[in-house]
Amino acid sequence: MFRTDKRPLIPLQELIDLKMIQCKRVVNEVLSTVDFVAPDDRVVFRTCEREQNRVVFQMGTSDAERALAVARLVENDVAGIDVNMGCPKEYSTKGGMGAALLSDPDKIEKILSTLVKGIRRPVTCKIRILPSLEDTLSLVKRIERTGIAAIAVHGRKREERPQHPVSCEVIKAIADTLSIPVIANGGSHDHIQRYSDIEDFRQATAASSVMVARAAMWNPSIFLKEGLRPLEEVMQKYIRYAVQYDNHYTNTKYCLCQMLREQLESPQGRLLHAAQSSREICEAFGLGAFYEETTQELDAQRAKLSARTSEETGEPAEDTSGVIKMAVKFDRRAYPAQITPKMCLLEWCRREKLAQPVYETVQRPLDRLFSSIVTVAEQKYQSTLWDKSKKLAEQAAAIVCLRSQGLPEGRLGEESPSLHKRKREAPDQDPGGPRAQELAQPGELCKKPFVALGSGEESPLEGW
Repeated sequence: MFRTDKRPLIPLQELIDLKMIQCKRVVNEVLSTVDFVAPDDRVVFRTCEREQNRVVFQMGTSDAERALAVARLVENDVAGIDVNMGCPKEYSTKGGMGAALLSDPDKIEKILSTLVKGIRRPVTCKIRILPSLEDTLSLVKRIERTGIAAIAVHGRKREERPQHPVSCEVIKAIADTLSIPVIANGGSHDHIQRYSDIEDFRQATAASSVMVARAAMWNPSIFLKEGLRPLEEVMQKYIRYAVQYDNHYTNTKYCLCQMLREQLESPQGRLLHAAQSSREICEAFGLGAFYEETTQELDAQRAKLSARTSEETGEPAEDTSGVIKMAVKFDRRAYPAQITPKMCLLEWCRREKLAQPVYETVQRPLDRLFSSIVTVAEQKYQSTLWDKSKKLAEQAAAIVCLRSQGLPEGRLGEESPSLHKRKREAPDQDPGGPRAQELAQPGELCKKPFVALGSGEESPLEGW
């Protein structure tokens, strides 16, 4: 969204109210973020203080009270609340949300009126135009009477798609009719390909401001007055930003694919398509060293804050005397398929006629990371690095034990022949599989943490 004062607002992609209403607001002190976390520990929405006056929370809803509950949950962390009444996709309309609301003005009025009266932040909505200009103007007048702060108009009908021309004249008629600001939307590609086109589109529609979606997704530098930056530079900056904020790799990958578009069949595009982690995405763009350095810094930040918190709360530190510790992590790519350190350790215990390893795994409430201690022959072993999942933490503990004993851990090039023999003889009996892993104490599923830059530090997306 681009305002007339040239300060951009950032509307989120539509988040469904049913998902958000289950979330708990969590202040993540490690990452200086506010996370809205679902019961399964998945982060549905996350933001930070420096976004507070920029981000507009857009929701998909078909129920006024549910919409109000979600708006109250997030209102102190965003600049405004927007209701998406223009999405034509089935996942939205089949639930009575998005463009489905256009055929139910009574429900539109109830949702918007409830939000306006119930929260302190500005309320807006986004619509599509109706089959006739008369019906469209009748609807927007009714919407205006609810007291919303502005209305965004996508200049296409519900059934139309990007290949259809956007109706600038209908948006202009709406802008001429209403007294509240009108935000013009739908100009990407046909109208908006560079910064100067944003103002041209605004003038063509007589709107107060412009909402840019696809063109901004293709190249976010479209908002730079001096012109578009090379795509390679933009993607590099975006990847650095995503890694520093620990964005989930699937979302990072999707956004990069949107930027590459016709270059997806290039060598770099194929590497991106094959990437299955943030690390692999970074390696595809020559940022492998940056990824390693950043993840190490984040681990150090977590350890430092954890120690400080324990000291401030006066809680006694856990007695870990006699525990052998190493700073190790488990990297799945360093091991052959179906071979893990836990399997190697279990196999060694069987050969030595020792009791099978026992894993005790805990989750740190501060950042929801995991640490595991494995006990073998009455000796405990633990990695000093906390992991994002219970399984990873257990594998790291097994590595500490194996390395302390000078034993092979199953890495590529040092696999134990007995493991391969066991796999061939009984492929369904995996000693390191789910049943063996169930020995550990159950923990909650972890969420992806989200890292904010320190005060005074320049964002990698700023200062082009």
